[in-house]
Amino acid sequence: MAKLIYMVIASLDGYIADEHGDFEWAAPDEEVHTFVNDLARPIGAYLYGRRMYDVMVAWENPQAFADESPVTQDFAQVWQAADKIVYSRTLETVSSARTRIERDFDPEAVRRMKAIAERDLTVGGSDLAAQAIKAGLVDEYHLILAPVVVGGGAQALPAHVRLPLELVDERRFSGGMVYLHYRARA
Repeated sequence: MAKLIYMVIASLDGYIADEHGDFEWAAPDEEVHTFVNDLARPIGAYLYGRRMYDVMVAWENPQAFADESPVTQDFAQVWQAADKIVYSRTLETVSSARTRIERDFDPEAVRRMKAIAERDLTVGGSDLAAQAIKAGLVDEYHLILAPVVVGGGAQALPAHVRLPLELVDERRFSGGMVYLHYRARA
């Protein structure tokens, strides 16, 4: 059975974007980006909310990254190789290959997807991740904390949820970011 993984870069105070929607402070340096590429490489499908898809779809265009570092180009290839499912009631069409739209987030459908998937899945976007977390679907949490406090914005983790977690791995990066890998306890 595949795992559903929530992978996110967040501020130290737990936000994925500040109150203005900015997240430039979360841009990974080459060391962190290489690490993220390796985490993402085995992923078979990304489950996205509409806004997260709108941000991530830029990776579909390899020409946009032709002048970027090999690490950035590698991530584009990793992203393109996976399936994408966008949960949106308003999106009419997608602009990336291997992508489909689902109108509603159905926890039972995701459970079935996990049961038959050969590769792990990730969930992205704070609203969609919150739904998956509240439904008890997230098996692992891969948090990369940036050395910044932003004071408000889009929360990385939902409020009013209590989950016992087990620390599986941790890593410090030279630029000050910290990786924490937790597994949900049964």
